[in-house]
Amino acid sequence: MQTVVREEEEGSIPARNPLLAKVESDDDAGGRRRRSPSDSGVTLVLLFSIFTAVCGSFVVGCAIGFTSPVESALIADLGLSTAQFSLFGSIATVGGLLGSVVSGRIADYIGRKRTMLLSDIFYVIGWLAIAFAQGAWVLDLGRFFTGFGMGLIVFAVPVYIAEITTKDLRGGSILLHQLMICCGISLMFFVGLVIPWRILALIGVIPSLMQLVGTFFIPESPRWLVKVGRDKQGEASLQWLRGNIDVSLEATDIKEYTEALQKHREANFFYMFQRRYAHALTVGLGLMALGQFGGTMGIVGYASFIYKSAGKQLTIDQDGDSISTT
Repeated sequence: MQTVVREEEEGSIPARNPLLAKVESDDDAGGRRRRSPSDSGVTLVLLFSIFTAVCGSFVVGCAIGFTSPVESALIADLGLSTAQFSLFGSIATVGGLLGSVVSGRIADYIGRKRTMLLSDIFYVIGWLAIAFAQGAWVLDLGRFFTGFGMGLIVFAVPVYIAEITTKDLRGGSILLHQLMICCGISLMFFVGLVIPWRILALIGVIPSLMQLVGTFFIPESPRWLVKVGRDKQGEASLQWLRGNIDVSLEATDIKEYTEALQKHREANFFYMFQRRYAHALTVGLGLMALGQFGGTMGIVGYASFIYKSAGKQLTIDQDGDSISTT
């Protein structure tokens, strides 16, 4: 038998603090171990699902870091002016802005997994357009598509990972999203120094295709399935993720939390601007704004130009063992 003791305020969202719950568990009649929502449940399916999701994060890094190492070669090969290259570098942010605006709606309507799949379609089209471009307009179109895919993926990946992992794995798993973005930027910087820019664009297609194919073999978010009223499929998805353990308690927990959240959800966008949320909103938006005003994206996108302007140039030794500035 399982006994769950909770202290909740009447009419409020169910408490999720593990200190407010005591779970005593044993095996169920089928021999499967019962689990509480906070138990660790690492399975191959879960690991593969996380890996598939962060492949999209890796592509984001590739798109961000692409412009810096290819600047000189791209301008020379296609005869671009400085203004045309600047447009190519910055138009991804326009696509990213539009993608971010609609990403939440799309993810809620078609699901997290299909949103990642949709972003991969934009990624593949965008990277191929860049790789085979013979003029500025095709180059810009491809860059816009990759930017739109970025806007979709930066929302879908963290949400998907958060919804399929347990509490004790959630923080570290979501951290992989940002880590893989940095890895993608680093790959473009280092590999872009030694290979042609068209081949570098084709490299960006590889993780996109890996995620596209992987989405056909991973479960949809059980929380999203419950949210749209597909409880049975949600429990089946959860069982697939957790393996040979009884997930009835966690499934019930997800359903109760989703129902309570929907009852207390305010449809008005301006609800968050109430005085009681002013401090949290200011800190959250302030940190995001300061990160952008720091100029990180500009430095990453034009690092080669910045080095040249400073009289420096990135070079790789003949053995390929080290990178230095001269």
